[in-house]
Amino acid sequence: MKLPYKFYILLFLFNISLKAQNYQQNLSTIDIEHYKLAIEVNDSTNSINAKMAISLKFKKNVTAFNLDFVQKDSTGKGMTIEYILQNNDTVPFIHSNNTIKITTKKPNLTDVFTYTIKYNGVPKDGLIISENIYGDRTFFGDNWPNRAHNWFPCIDHPSDKATIEYIIKAPDHYQAIANGYQVEETNLTDNLKEYHWVSTVPLPTKVMVIGIARFAVQNIGETHNIPVSTWVYPQTKEQGFYDYATAKDILDFFIENIGEYPYEKLANVQSKTRFGGMENAGNIFYFEQSVTGERKHNDLIAHEIAHQWFGDSATEINWPHLWLSEGFATYLTDLYILKTEGETAFKERMQSERTTVLNFYKKQQTPVVDTQTTNYMRLLNANSYQKGAWVLHMLKNKLGDEIFWKGIRKYYETYKFKNASTNNFKNCIAEVSGKNLDTFFNQWLYKSGHPIIKTSWISSNNKLKIIIDQTQETTFQFPLEIELFYTDGTSEIKTIEVVEKSYPYEIDVKGEVKALNFDPNTKLLFELI
Repeated sequence: MKLPYKFYILLFLFNISLKAQNYQQNLSTIDIEHYKLAIEVNDSTNSINAKMAISLKFKKNVTAFNLDFVQKDSTGKGMTIEYILQNNDTVPFIHSNNTIKITTKKPNLTDVFTYTIKYNGVPKDGLIISENIYGDRTFFGDNWPNRAHNWFPCIDHPSDKATIEYIIKAPDHYQAIANGYQVEETNLTDNLKEYHWVSTVPLPTKVMVIGIARFAVQNIGETHNIPVSTWVYPQTKEQGFYDYATAKDILDFFIENIGEYPYEKLANVQSKTRFGGMENAGNIFYFEQSVTGERKHNDLIAHEIAHQWFGDSATEINWPHLWLSEGFATYLTDLYILKTEGETAFKERMQSERTTVLNFYKKQQTPVVDTQTTNYMRLLNANSYQKGAWVLHMLKNKLGDEIFWKGIRKYYETYKFKNASTNNFKNCIAEVSGKNLDTFFNQWLYKSGHPIIKTSWISSNNKLKIIIDQTQETTFQFPLEIELFYTDGTSEIKTIEVVEKSYPYEIDVKGEVKALNFDPNTKLLFELI
């Protein structure tokens, strides 16, 4: 997910307080394997009629289990359950506190059980029913972080992955897009059309979506046997087709560097998402104004495509590890810019991202792996995005390009379609590199802050004496490149391994030094005072 710059500050002020939910009991009780959602929308009301069949296994012998599902409230929004069936038998349930408690007999732990939930109502969130910028009615899923349970019952947590299929009924002037591949499109009576989409790989609920709108659709071909398409509003289809066509080349770059694309297709969709882009698996939703006809948002497209591997397929095990999604997508976008626009553009991006991190720290001193923040929207910050990217950048400089990419591929191959923690990622990189990375990960990810250094130096008799003082509370260990400018007009770069809070270094030089430039190649996240 990427935030449009003009919405970034507004998102921080977003005043919905999301309570931290304890999913451990749900996750330890059941394992959902498949969702089958039949949903019907209409043009006369914002109410949906739906039936969800959930196939699951039990992990424990229990008499009841819970699902997340928002109930109807005093505003008239929310869902009302008509009935719940197991096979053809009615099942007792209680729907309260946005949870369904479903009674069951002590189950066989080896069998798969299917529970069918029939319900209706007006979604409070998650499925956004509104008008687009041209006044046309639209229906777009927008689930991040845990808003899916506003419109379908589920375990709304990234660590419970399942396959999903959708049977969508909508007025026949709409088209429908969803995860997976389309297996059916049928004209029904009463001006209705039915679409059937199936995803064959497990997804977290945050990226399970449908989109229903008037679309102009362009199939722009395949790369590595993956069909790529564009879905935009028909009023500006030429501009949208032009803007989103870059997705095919971007997809090439990531497949060639990371590995096989994880989903059945890549559809790029103009939508009503509240975010700049939302990385829904196999069908990315972009904010409406991303269509300009000028390709102003190639970095946004790259960011969301990178998420298909990191965030969607290899998913953070819990919200504090969000950098494994957002930091990865940010840095992989930077590397795509390096490939397509060159070293200067890449360094400018890294410098800009460093400035963002330093400014954020002045307002909030939290680590990247933040276990204290329970309002998940507040995790969409510079730590998860730009600092996460900088951690990967410094890791690449520490290991070298070849080992870095080998480690990224190892991590992805190990955790594709699964969930991972920061420690899991560290172990993969350590295995590939043969290095102990405990200090690196601890200081950059589990502690807040960055090196804030001041220096003093003197040059004489072919020696440079320099004192490096770290003024922040935590002592960091890092290599510091220093560019030396000589009085004869030449220059060279020396590297100091900084390991102490304050230390006087002595460097052999080849003449009288007149000036120093710290970190000339933009390799270190630090602040110079």
